Amino acid sequence: MSATTHTFRVEGMHCGSCALLIDDALEDLPGVRSTQTTLKQGRTTVDLDLSQNSPQDVVKVIEELGYQASPLP
Repeated sequence: MSATTHTFRVEGMHCGSCALLIDDALEDLPGVRSTQTTLKQGRTTVDLDLSQNSPQDVVKVIEELGYQASPLP
């Protein structure tokens, strides 16, 4: 299956370690091919195989880490 790219707003990050923590957690989610979180933009971009997980699953993982997340159009 091919991956589609999804971008999410992430609030509550304070440092580069926050972004790394999010990337590490998302990389463990089945179907995530790649992820890039940027503190400066307050966003994460995820290449996701929708046959394995949904954008809502990505939001759930981020929120379980203590951050607020929402999909961007």
